[in-house]
Amino acid sequence: MVDESGVTPLAELTTMRVGGAAHELLAPATRDELIAATLDTWASGEEWIVLGGGSNVVVADEGFDGTVVRVLTRGITVLSDIDGRVVLRVEAGEPWDDLVAYTVDNGLAGIEALSGIPGSTGAAPVQNIGAYGQEISSSLVAIEFLDYLAGDLQRLTAADLGFDYRTSTLKQGRRGLVLSVDFELTRSAESAPVGYAQLASTLGVELGTRVPLREVRDTVLALRASKGMVLDPADPDSVSCGSFFTNPIVGENFARTLPEQAPRWANAPEPAPVAVPLGEEPAAPPAQTDFRVKLSAAWLIEKAGIGRGFSLPGSRAAISSKHTLAIVNTGGATAAEVTELGRYVQTRVFSQFGVRMVAEPVLVGVWL
Repeated sequence: MVDESGVTPLAELTTMRVGGAAHELLAPATRDELIAATLDTWASGEEWIVLGGGSNVVVADEGFDGTVVRVLTRGITVLSDIDGRVVLRVEAGEPWDDLVAYTVDNGLAGIEALSGIPGSTGAAPVQNIGAYGQEISSSLVAIEFLDYLAGDLQRLTAADLGFDYRTSTLKQGRRGLVLSVDFELTRSAESAPVGYAQLASTLGVELGTRVPLREVRDTVLALRASKGMVLDPADPDSVSCGSFFTNPIVGENFARTLPEQAPRWANAPEPAPVAVPLGEEPAAPPAQTDFRVKLSAAWLIEKAGIGRGFSLPGSRAAISSKHTLAIVNTGGATAAEVTELGRYVQTRVFSQFGVRMVAEPVLVGVWL
């Protein structure tokens, strides 16, 4: 196990390239070493965080006064292959896009539209990563989880993880370490039905059409690259956390108050709350529901007057020149500059539309 305590700035391990050093930085190489290092860290009583690919985190310029455990374990194992349904077990440190490439190369459909997303496989369930009409919740079977409170290994199913839009119980306070992730995929040369309008349009097909896996992957990679959302040393717009804000979810009634041209998509229905007198049994749920509506964060940002390439005076953090959802480090930016710009975006959008923007990356020692 490599100990890089107090030496390596976390900026070197994150795609945003900001952040000071950790008090202790551990890099266990094997699964057993990872478990042992994590349990020892928990037993010490020190503050701790787990770091995967570093693609969805902003670390304070002062660093982290605790222990960072890097997850570097690799491996993909076929657990079963029955009647065209294949279950894979993927170690948490396996780079996500390497996994997607493996599935496409081996004719396994289900996560091909998630091509090009940076980060590690173990981090993917935390925020239920999704793009171009797919989410990992649709193919994830279970995870192997080292629980912080119980201190033991547990198998958590997709139902246990409480997946919703860009969140899960792991993001909502259930602390621990993801050791591996099991996926059930379909053996097929063709993709799952294309479920995203932009992807379908680019492919030249109707929504719901199945197309060759390789064609979906190549098209998604090209779309992401056009937005600076594929890590590329030659692309300064890729020095980011990807989307810095999630698409807001609001009630249908509130959505009606927004300009008619504001993009919106129906989300899952949410039962309207009903008051129940003390001591009485609740009645059957009412038929009427307040549907949740997903808004376009990019549209809200642009219409609040913040365009591509925008930066605050003197700041080295800027809105991507390719996509308003990304904040990029243009060279030498600090975490303070990144989060200052994030707060400015939040303030402008709230002032203009009354919508509170929620940051997507994990913030360590900084705030919005």
